[in-house]
Amino acid sequence: MTARDWLLRNRITLLTIAVVALYAIFIEWFFGWSTILAGWQAVGIWTILLALTLLVGTYFIRTHRMQDYFPRETSGQFLKLFRVTQVHNLLNIMLPFRTGETSFPLLMRSEFGVPLAHGTSALLVLRLLDLHALLAAAGLGLIASASRTYLVAAFWAVFLLLPLILFPLKSRLIVAMRQRLPERLATLVDEIDDGLPRNVSAFTRAWMLTVLNWGVKVLVLAWVLGLMGVLPVAATFGGALGGELSSVLPVHAPAGVGTYPAGIGAGAAAFGSARDAATLELLAKASINTHLLMIVSALLGTGLSLILPSMFVRKSPSP
Repeated sequence: MTARDWLLRNRITLLTIAVVALYAIFIEWFFGWSTILAGWQAVGIWTILLALTLLVGTYFIRTHRMQDYFPRETSGQFLKLFRVTQVHNLLNIMLPFRTGETSFPLLMRSEFGVPLAHGTSALLVLRLLDLHALLAAAGLGLIASASRTYLVAAFWAVFLLLPLILFPLKSRLIVAMRQRLPERLATLVDEIDDGLPRNVSAFTRAWMLTVLNWGVKVLVLAWVLGLMGVLPVAATFGGALGGELSSVLPVHAPAGVGTYPAGIGAGAAAFGSARDAATLELLAKASINTHLLMIVSALLGTGLSLILPSMFVRKSPSP
């Protein structure tokens, strides 16, 4: 293999490493790593460990959701599925422009024999559920800051339950969309239809696990941003929403460098954070620290997924 071939083959990995290195240099030049890490020292080690534990816990919820979504293919293979979901998650974080998403259907096919088209369709549906649950979780910040709490809470509850309300009507909705949408979009509708669970019970479980996953994650991120000094409460939820939206939308830098902290800042500002120079500097530092927390939790989850199978594998008895 020539040097040119090697560079072409590893260009995404090299780009990711280069961007992360430049990001680290930029932080040192603009803020100083000692200043950034001082924020964690003020929070305390036990608080950091609790936040990391809760975030890693959401990865087990995701794996349970995936096993419930593919019960026949993944039965009795939770730890193996946990490894697949963690590798997929880490690739999603580290690779730019959502290219890591392509790993999921490929991994599910190679590890569990799930057809490529069905794995892709299921991932599309799960991502739509993720987006809905993320918006619903962030809506808690609006409730906390609303003057008419009961009215806002009522609208939020309807939005939260919307997937369950619409699912019994899915056959009619699918037919209607196929008839009214252009052929190119009708193909997307077919993929959604293929990825949907076939009964209300399975869909309800997927919805509940999705809401639980994103509810815990957004609450933890909002809590951390609050500990870092971000105000008001609504802005902490807006920051959590902005950061996570930046990671699920197509415009996503390698490892979320720049885009994730920018998403936090934009979300916090949209939800009521002040915009004076001192507050913006505080928000920038809190955003970087929260981004680092997410990367560390992903690395921990991936490390656990590699360690746990060897710890719990049953050794065959010696003859």
